[in-house]
Formats: sequence, C-alpha cells, structure tokens
Amino acid sequence: MCRLSKEKTTRITVNADTLRSEIRDKSVKVLDIRKEDDYKQGHIPGAINFPLSILLADDSPDKVLQYTESFGINDETSVVVYDDTFGALASRVAWTLQYIGHEDVSLLDITYGSWKKLGLETSLEVPSTSKKEHSIKLQPQILATADYLMPAKEKGAVLMDNRERLNFLENHIPGAINIPYRMLASSENILRPKDELKRMLQNRSILSDSEVITYCGSVGTLSGLGYYALKSIGIPNVKLYVRSFKEWKSLEKPIEKQQDANYWDLSAE
Repeated sequence: MCRLSKEKTTRITVNADTLRSEIRDKSVKVLDIRKEDDYKQGHIPGAINFPLSILLADDSPDKVLQYTESFGINDETSVVVYDDTFGALASRVAWTLQYIGHEDVSLLDITYGSWKKLGLETSLEVPSTSKKEHSIKLQPQILATADYLMPAKEKGAVLMDNRERLNFLENHIPGAINIPYRMLASSENILRPKDELKRMLQNRSILSDSEVITYCGSVGTLSGLGYYALKSIGIPNVKLYVRSFKEWKSLEKPIEKQQDANYWDLSAE
C-alpha cells in the first residue's frame, strides 16, 4: 500500500478555497458524481464526470480499478469528490475508492449548488485524461456483509440506520439506532461541525472506541455519508453495509417494526 502523510490520510473533507488552490496547482483529481447532462451544463474546472449510475452498474473492485486508472489516478493522486446531493453520492464513490485501497480521497465539504451560489468559477470544458497505473489493496475492514452484522452486534457493535425516520420505524435491522442522513449536515456544509457531530453521537452512546456499521435503503449512499461523518470525528472502526436494507430484506433476515423501534425523538434535536 502506498504510504501517504498523516495529513492526507485523515483528510475527510476539503473546503472550497483549498480545492481551488489545489486545482490551480494541478495537484488534485476532481470527480463530479452528478448525471452527465448536469455535468455538461457546468462543473468545477478540471472535474471528471463519473455518474454514480455507472459505478453502480458494476462496482466490482476490478471494474472500479479500471475506472480509477482511466481517470489518470495512481496510488499517490489526491482525489476530491463532489455531487449536488448533500454529499451522499460522492460519499459512496469515495468509500469505493477507499475500499480498493486508494487512501487520499476526500469529499468537497459543499455541494456543487453551493459552489455556484458562492460565485466560484465553473467550466464547460471536459478535461483530457491519460491512463495511469494503480495498485489494488482491498480494505475489508471498512466493509460489512449481511452475515457479519448480527455477530458483530452481539459483540457490541452499533448498527446505524441513516434512512428517514418513517422508513426506519416501518422496519429496520434489529437493534439498529436511527440517525437520519439529514441530521448529519449543517445548512452550509455536507457535514456538521465536528463538535456537534460528537455530541449527537455521544448522546446515542456511540463512543470513540465503538465499532459502528452504517446502512441505508439500498446502495450505501445515505449510509456512506454516515460513514464519513463518523470518520470525520475520529472514530476508527467504521464499516459500511454497502448492500444495505434492500439486501437484508431479500435475504429474509429478521427485522424489527415500529412497535419494537429503538429510536430517539428527533424533534428534540
């Protein structure tokens, strides 16, 4: 595995000023996760379009490696990912790059819509890329499977459901706690300030030494944002159940319904 500086390996989000500087220095690859039509109407200068639908069509490690290399990303490349969907789609892509072993990947801390509202520069130009080689070193410690969940919970792991509250109350994985993805963001940024996130999670008995497994409805987008919220406050042992509740139900695993729900009165937040 490539060795990067501690600063880069722990950089979860990047602010707009830092990204603009890195774009000018040509020291970063930027991935735009929006639909192609949206991308063509304008994007952050130098950004490469990588719609989430393309990733989800085949997110096998070998295919992800092909995409990564085709974008001109090698092991040492700094990558910043953004979307216009509160960071959830970008989180799923960032996590996938991390899973194949790319360490230096971060989320832009605002959406593209916010970037435009700030009056920052945009471009219609599609950048050219040249293929680079990237190693593959899978990171199984950040992935949870359906069979892993219940044994881990019995050993004390926390299951975090990042779906909307009503979806959670309708049915969820037994023993999960609900932290809807909308609670993770501030009005300006895709993630709340660290002290607010820490307080919210501590109130739910999620401590720095907790093992936390995040999941959502189907493909790991909302829970990808949950994953990075946890990583942003320094919780080291976080896993994404990437196939999420859709797979759990299809496997006919046990579920809890509203009358058994373990949830918080979110109106009090």
